[in-house]
Amino acid sequence: MSDARPPLPPFTRETAARKVQAAEDAWNTRDPHKVALAYSEDSVWRNRDTFLTGRAAIVEFLTAKWAREHEYALRKDLWAHDGHRIAVRFQYESRDAAGQCWRSYGNELWEFDERGLMTRREASIDDVPIEEADRRIHGPRPEAERGLSFPLE
Repeated sequence: MSDARPPLPPFTRETAARKVQAAEDAWNTRDPHKVALAYSEDSVWRNRDTFLTGRAAIVEFLTAKWAREHEYALRKDLWAHDGHRIAVRFQYESRDAAGQCWRSYGNELWEFDERGLMTRREASIDDVPIEEADRRIHGPRPEAERGLSFPLE
């Protein structure tokens, strides 16, 4: 299991929370190649209305995403876990090429193999335009805020 990505399933509340924080940390690097390593070679995704299969497609998708979502910063919260599945709620903020700031709210369903690689990701996401003054997510989560939930509004 040289390509294992601990923590491994079955998940406890503690290991599921660590998996969620690791995903948040990776996504905040905005490095598509690094992020894709958490997914199995044949991982299946639904992201909004886009359906993908495989790491190469994930890298291509994330490269395009972060080319248009400037100043991207993400927060994820563990919602639930059971065996080899985790449910997550998240928010991220970004700015588009025209300068409009956005807050995106979403939920993800994750499924993992025995190596801790994600084999399935289903994401439902809604976008809300916000003013610069309303931004509250700036860069990776500070150490002091790890494990804390974020407000819904």
